[in-house]
Order: sequence, then structure tokens, then C-alpha cells
Amino acid sequence: MADVVVGKEKCGEQRLVSLPLSRIRVIMKSSPEVSSINQEALVLTAKATELFVQYLATYSYRHGSGKEKKALTYSDLSDTAEESETFQFLADILPKKILASKYLKTLKEKREEEEEEENDNDEESDGDGAES
Repeated sequence: MADVVVGKEKCGEQRLVSLPLSRIRVIMKSSPEVSSINQEALVLTAKATELFVQYLATYSYRHGSGKEKKALTYSDLSDTAEESETFQFLADILPKKILASKYLKTLKEKREEEEEEENDNDEESDGDGAES
């Protein structure tokens, strides 16, 4: 069991997990279906979360630009969420970063396309009315 110890408590005892259990308890209790939380379930949830974050970081580092830079970046994480089927559910949480100017340009183009479609639809409906 000593080989899975990650952190130390204030009094020097070894801990199984490094995430704060009180925070995890608060998050778990925020669900309306949860009334009480068993201590073992709390520790297992914390450990599973740590292992998941470790796997995500390792995978992103290995498959991203992190190896060359010897650093894990946000773009590595967002690329992993977008490209990996395993992490696809994180795509909304880890979106790709874009510059505000690029976003505004894309938004403007989208509005122009919608306006063109509306104009085309109006012309088609006007043409249909004239035929009948």
C-alpha cells in the first residue's frame, strides 16, 4: 500500500490521495441524488479522479507538442479532447483557444451567411406567391 502514497498530511502521516477530500465531498453532495457519502467511496472517488487527470496529462503530453517543449500546454489538452475518442466528452470543457479577432471575424461571416440565406428564402417565397 505504501507504493501508492502520493502526499503527506500536516501531521506527517502518509496519505493515499493528494486531492482535498473536503472539496470532493462538497462536489459529490451538490448532486441531488446523494444524501450521504461513505468515507471509502470518497477516497476511491478522489483516487480515481487523480488517476484520470494523470492519464489525461500523460496522454496529452505524449501525443501533443509537449515532448519537444518539455511542457504540457493547454493546447495539448484541448487537442487531446478534440482528437481522441476516449476524451471526446471533454471537448466542451477544454475548447480550442482562438483569438478574439478571429472569433469576431467568424461570427461576422456566420451572420452574413444567415442574412444571405434569409434573403434567398424571402425571394423563393415571393416567387412562389407570384406563380399561384
